[in-house]
Amino acid sequence: MAKLNVNGVIRDYEAEQDTPLLWVLREQLGLTGTKYGCGVAECGACTVLVNGVPTRSCVRSVSAFKVTDKIVTIEGLSPDGSHPVQKAWAALDVPQCGFCQSGMIMAAVALLNNKPKPSDADIDAAMTNICRCGTYNRVRSAIKVVADGGDASRAGIGIEHADGRTT
Repeated sequence: MAKLNVNGVIRDYEAEQDTPLLWVLREQLGLTGTKYGCGVAECGACTVLVNGVPTRSCVRSVSAFKVTDKIVTIEGLSPDGSHPVQKAWAALDVPQCGFCQSGMIMAAVALLNNKPKPSDADIDAAMTNICRCGTYNRVRSAIKVVADGGDASRAGIGIEHADGRTT
């Protein structure tokens, strides 16, 4: 049986070697946070981290990975949503429909791991995921919130929340 290192656990799977990693994660391992969007690596809904690098899992066959490769999905980032990027996403109400957001979050984590204080140009270059709802300004603001230490009240994007607070 083949093995993958997913979210810090060596997992067995049984699939054809040309099966995209996305389908092994979702169908074999039950990790459904990583989404299928386009199937051609354009939208980024399927983004996971492989050895810290954002990777579009819909087009990478499972045979491309060794058990030594560290694959991290949205479920492995933080099981309780306490990762700083997840907290900023929630504080700024980034998701609308939410479909693309796990991939967006994984891309943002990789960006911030490589460039803790990214410029707008860095964000533009790294965040190539597509959001059908158009939450790009909130994505940028959330990344900047994390880079600035996590205080969402300083984001200044004027979101009025249901509980009455404004960020």
